Amino acid sequence: MLILEFRAGSFETNAYVVAAGPGRGCVIIDPGQRSAAALHGLVTRHRLEPEAILLTHGHMDHTWDVLPLSERYGVPVYVHPDDRFMVAAPARGLPESFPRELLAGHPNAEPSDVRPCGAPGSPVVEAAGLTIQAHHVAGHTPGSVTYYVESGEPALFTGDALFAGSLGRSDGPGGDARRLRDGLSRICRPLDDATRLLPGHGGPSTLGGERRLHAFLR
Repeated sequence: MLILEFRAGSFETNAYVVAAGPGRGCVIIDPGQRSAAALHGLVTRHRLEPEAILLTHGHMDHTWDVLPLSERYGVPVYVHPDDRFMVAAPARGLPESFPRELLAGHPNAEPSDVRPCGAPGSPVVEAAGLTIQAHHVAGHTPGSVTYYVESGEPALFTGDALFAGSLGRSDGPGGDARRLRDGLSRICRPLDDATRLLPGHGGPSTLGGERRLHAFLR
């Protein structure tokens, strides 16, 4: 499995491209601020063809360039129904204290093809020859999801629910620390320690490494 990543924009959000290998179809995860040009360069360099865009949650630093990318490649966008409202109206998912000038330049519009994931009845995304399990893990936002890909070396894309060495924040609108811990415990329990953990910010980890730090993951 081929996983490409870089940190996008002033929020340094990790954007990912995932494919079965070079010259294949791919999915894009969390195309943040000023990520469109860099993502296009990555897929061109590795001869990839985007087939879907996956959002771990609706916060604007993870959704900023989803509109131009979805239009450029003509691909669907997957997001949990509980976070869909933020894609076109990012201010609604932020605390009142958040500086609104930091939203300048956001498209404030929804892509034409938005599909549900992580909700009952839509647990799996099939794209680019990959079977991707979308697990709802409310607590950071109401509709946060993780994406688990088992092709080759298993990987869990956690968005802002779980970072290397720390739990995601739960003090924003719709946050709930108990639901966040319970959801991560449920999702991670059956997974192997060797599973790569690829978060929305910061460096990677492994599930085994996080289990040594967080009792709720054991």
